Amino acid sequence: MDNKYKGSFVALITPFVNGGIDELAFQKFIEWQISQGTNGLVPCGTTGESPTLSHSEHERLIDLTVEVSNGKVPVMAGTGSNSTEEAINLTKYAKKSGADSALIVMPYYNKPTQEGMYAHFEAINNAVDIPLFIYNIPGRSVVDMSIDTMVRLAKLPNIIGVKDASNDPIRPTLLRNALNGINFIQFSGEDPSQLPFMASGGDGIISVTGNVAPNLMSEFHQLWREGKLEEARVLQEKLMPLHTSLFIETSPAPVKFAAFERGLSNAELRLPLVEPTDTTKIIVKSALKDLKLHKIEI
Repeated sequence: MDNKYKGSFVALITPFVNGGIDELAFQKFIEWQISQGTNGLVPCGTTGESPTLSHSEHERLIDLTVEVSNGKVPVMAGTGSNSTEEAINLTKYAKKSGADSALIVMPYYNKPTQEGMYAHFEAINNAVDIPLFIYNIPGRSVVDMSIDTMVRLAKLPNIIGVKDASNDPIRPTLLRNALNGINFIQFSGEDPSQLPFMASGGDGIISVTGNVAPNLMSEFHQLWREGKLEEARVLQEKLMPLHTSLFIETSPAPVKFAAFERGLSNAELRLPLVEPTDTTKIIVKSALKDLKLHKIEI
């Protein structure tokens, strides 16, 4: 098991300004994330509004993340697509750019069968020699990879783990049992369920909350690793209002507003996403205030 894949990885937002990527803000944001104890960086995921990024923007964000990280923490580049060929090309670029690994979202909209899912990931595994993580997120992709299919994929040389956003607290245990000793890294993709996920044998989280509270998310996982389970539980309970507030509306609209409130980024989104309602903004601001997450300069 590669022990660099543990703790709090952050699914990075993409700062925009006047319709384009705010590269300076993105670089400063990554530097701040690292300084706050974030264990890994995940650019170009759903939280980074990957569906609205052009190929050149996607590649540029990976380059910037690798450049600023400079080996301090792992970079897991989002390179998935519902087109297998496009996913292969993006993953090849991630390897060329120097990313440590790639996160491949389940093919969305096409609704592949379990055999189709296997063939999709097998093709990427065969085409690019880089560690790969499956991103299973039924709520957005509509399809859910079965444990049997995941176990088959875990036997391939480059597929080393999963980001599990199924929100099923017993799934990590079922998967570990089915893997029968195969080393396979399990990241949660759901901030609110990270405590039961870790208790079921998870290795860490790929977090949305970490965008605006990276030190607290990193602290939770440090406490967990040290066996301070009661302190970790108390911290998770304190974080829960923020976790839930960031998903009242479609992510990343709430977390981008939260980042703006903290002075970390512009709140600008790309259509078809729009800014959160005033009601959501009030709830997000209250959650930040309760955690004493005030406006800062980075």
